[in-house]
Amino acid sequence: MDNHRFFPPHEGMSLSDLSGLCGAELADPSLSGRLVTGVAPLSRAGEGQVTFANSRKALPDLGKSRAAAVFVTANLAEHVPSGVASLIVKAPQTAFARAVAALVPSAVRPLRLTSGDGVAETAFVDPSALLEDGVVVEAGAIIGRDAEIGAGSVIGAGAAIGAGTRIGRDCHVGHGATVQHALIGNDVIIHPGVRIGQDGFGYAPGPRGLEKIPQIGRVIIQDHVEIGANTTIDRGALDDTVIGEGTKIDNLVQIAHNVRIGRYCVIVSQVGIAGSATIGDRVMIGGASGITGHVTIGDGAQLTALSGVAGDVPAGALWGGQPARPMRGFLRDAVAANERAFGKKDRKKGGDDT
Repeated sequence: MDNHRFFPPHEGMSLSDLSGLCGAELADPSLSGRLVTGVAPLSRAGEGQVTFANSRKALPDLGKSRAAAVFVTANLAEHVPSGVASLIVKAPQTAFARAVAALVPSAVRPLRLTSGDGVAETAFVDPSALLEDGVVVEAGAIIGRDAEIGAGSVIGAGAAIGAGTRIGRDCHVGHGATVQHALIGNDVIIHPGVRIGQDGFGYAPGPRGLEKIPQIGRVIIQDHVEIGANTTIDRGALDDTVIGEGTKIDNLVQIAHNVRIGRYCVIVSQVGIAGSATIGDRVMIGGASGITGHVTIGDGAQLTALSGVAGDVPAGALWGGQPARPMRGFLRDAVAANERAFGKKDRKKGGDDT
């Protein structure tokens, strides 16, 4: 695959420099001067490229590799072919991620659609808005009254920043995104199509039907958060919706009003979190999970994909299923359901008799 059209190759980094940058041990110091110019998956990495092998499942591809270098754990190093440099680390994928960032720096943040600096002629910036030096506002973007944007931030083409919104330094707001009623920290990445700070979903029954409950809270997003394309984060009703430092949110996630998410969480695509739920620090939520409102998920908990959470989840727990429950119970129930449907005999045989 030729990806040079969008991500040109690096001019070259020595294995000595690369290993130092990634905290790896170069098994053969005589190869320290070898240059690496790009990255590739293990199955097709070739001359000048670095790759990684994470487990013994990768041994077939590793044994055939013709890469310039490969990040491996110490117990996999003996399987690296002759002529391929071994970069020994405890976490090969993490080291490889650092290598990609160094060798393909333009892929670290969303690409701009235009190349100019400053405010584009076709953008609108309210006279009362405050933009620090080095802010880029691309074509068709709108910056509302009294908005504040920190140095080094980029507002993508067609994005809209609402009145009074504050965006910190070195942030990127993708094209077509909207951000309102929000206070955003530094080094935050907001991908295209994200919606932040719109009304939360709130109604009260009345004699004329459903009465809208005005939402007067804010969205607070702390430093180093990344929010995937077309995700929506509603502003609070009376309290704030909060996303903690370092949390990473995938595409197509819905976060309702008053939700509080802790630091360094991972939330995968198509998750829905209902209003006033509280998510602790370092929580991992698998794709397409649903979390009901007013529940608490403790620090370090993990929810498998397709989990349906209807009650509190203890800190450090691993839950799954619908309704979500401790993983051991979920697997036991799944086995029992399979036996009821197909019979214990068929399960032991590993399939049906057709």
